[in-house]
Amino acid sequence: MVSWSVLGRWSDADRSGSSHCDLSPVDLPNQRWTVTEGTPSVYSRPRPTENESRPMSLGRRTSTQTHWRGRSTMEHGHGALIERVEALGMAAVAFSGGADSTLLLALLRKHLGREQVIALTAVTPYMVRQEIGDAVALAARLDVRHELVEMPMPAGMEVNPTDRCYRCKRSMYTQLLQSAVDFGFSGLVDGSNTDDADEQRPGLRALRELGIRSPFIELGIDKAAVRQIAREMDLPTWYKPTNACLLTRIGFNVRFTMEQLQRIEEAERFLLELGYTWVRVRCHGELARIEVAPVQRERLLTDAATVIEGIQRFGFRYVTMDLAGYQTGSMSD
Repeated sequence: MVSWSVLGRWSDADRSGSSHCDLSPVDLPNQRWTVTEGTPSVYSRPRPTENESRPMSLGRRTSTQTHWRGRSTMEHGHGALIERVEALGMAAVAFSGGADSTLLLALLRKHLGREQVIALTAVTPYMVRQEIGDAVALAARLDVRHELVEMPMPAGMEVNPTDRCYRCKRSMYTQLLQSAVDFGFSGLVDGSNTDDADEQRPGLRALRELGIRSPFIELGIDKAAVRQIAREMDLPTWYKPTNACLLTRIGFNVRFTMEQLQRIEEAERFLLELGYTWVRVRCHGELARIEVAPVQRERLLTDAATVIEGIQRFGFRYVTMDLAGYQTGSMSD
């Protein structure tokens, strides 16, 4: 079993042509899941407290739907999910290493067998590189065939357009579909859940246009149910914070550079190393706006001197804290 170092740097040369990031294998000591000493991953961080482990309670609108409430309903729904998985027969999975796609992959591996499943992970110039390492480690742990599919910058993405999610997903899933076919699989499934469908997600339109199936949405499974099933299956990603590409840390219609994305990622990694669980560093030119879980805001103020010094080391001139705390999609408002 191997994990991966994800400390290679993207460069502006990667904007065109084939994107590339160095990923070098390292031995995994004592079967412990980690990615390069000193680089936090969901596996090496301490488990969050009850308040910290609830992303939907951190200030954003949540779904008004309630799915799979109660033990009997949960068991019935889990059974229906297994039936849906077994009916697929074989499947290629769009695998990010997050809670949703990890649960889907684990179920497919368990009920279809190793030879009938492949995990495909898109590698883009604007991904959080830690996520690539986490995906590789997870696929190895689950004993699933895993392929990284490199993807160049889609046309027009260099200005972070308002339809970036649609452009990205359309390009990404087109390439993942082709890769699935190349590896002998007829289709592709993804781990989107009903919370994704409830919110404004242009990327879902791309999936529907390409015929990508989302079993969790088909069965009415929301994020809370995903986490509950994953926890019962002892998957470490049950409490993994939701992540998104680095472009979500920058405002719409703002031209960016690879150096800016590197600066944002390193700043977030620095905060994770300090023990903050839910973290975003929003980039407003020379200003870094930090979002942490509401229960960690007081601690961030206490750590202000250390945080300011650390964040400025990555090239930011000003460092602020968002009083509203961690919010998904806060740059989209």
